[in-house]
Amino acid sequence: MDFTTRRERYRGILAGDKCVYPGSVFDPISARIAEDLGFEVGMFAGSIASGTVLGAPDLIVLTLTEFAQQIHRICRAGDLSLMVDADHGYGNALNVMRTVEELETAGVAALTIEDTVLPRTFGGGGDAVLPIDEGVGKMKAALAARRDPNMVVAGRTSSLRITDLADTIKRVKAYEAAGVDAVFLAGASTKAEVEAVSSEMNIPLLLGGTTGELADRDYLGSVGVRVALQGHLPFAAAIKATYDTLKALRDGVAPADLRPNLATTEQIDQFTRKADYAKWTTDFLS
Repeated sequence: MDFTTRRERYRGILAGDKCVYPGSVFDPISARIAEDLGFEVGMFAGSIASGTVLGAPDLIVLTLTEFAQQIHRICRAGDLSLMVDADHGYGNALNVMRTVEELETAGVAALTIEDTVLPRTFGGGGDAVLPIDEGVGKMKAALAARRDPNMVVAGRTSSLRITDLADTIKRVKAYEAAGVDAVFLAGASTKAEVEAVSSEMNIPLLLGGTTGELADRDYLGSVGVRVALQGHLPFAAAIKATYDTLKALRDGVAPADLRPNLATTEQIDQFTRKADYAKWTTDFLS
């Protein structure tokens, strides 16, 4: 597993002039499908990790160990450059250092550390962001913990929907000054917001959400966005497909009648890499 090459490919995207949509993945099979389809980047979100590993909502009840283990499974399954949402780094700046150590070892090409107050505090009410100085401390801690300089550390902020545009610009400029490789902007919904933030930056922008007027990849590339999420539809599709199949079987539908909606044997063989295992069986067990 050549993690450095994966990270260099991701940095090549940041250094380019185009925006790519990552494939949202959640396990080894989904990562292999994304790789075989030609996605340049895979994205493993914290919310999807919580759903995949725990069957729980995105309330930061997942542990770092559980997150890192699933990342390791995804990264060992193929050669996809994986970007992950490391939430708040699972604690304070020292916890952020541990998070970076674990996720770098697991094989990520890029990770984001956000400045949202997480997990929810007692009596805390709605979403809040950390003081900028504390956010800067987390970014510096993440960079200090990194061992492979090719791995991308991005600062992430949701301040656009929690505070305001002026505060968001202060934050992204402070995180850039701290040395992060990119900034992940969550909550943007208009071109004006993206342009206002991008114009204040000298590093690439990553975007969390491309609906409405932001659903234009050429435009995003022209204003410095290099990776833009399209949501996490594959996980939602997997839930629906599993539900529909199990319900049909429970309702008495014959298995043979479900086959048109199922993966073919050829697809299963492809994504489980059956040919590789057949070769290894011949090479080492014959």
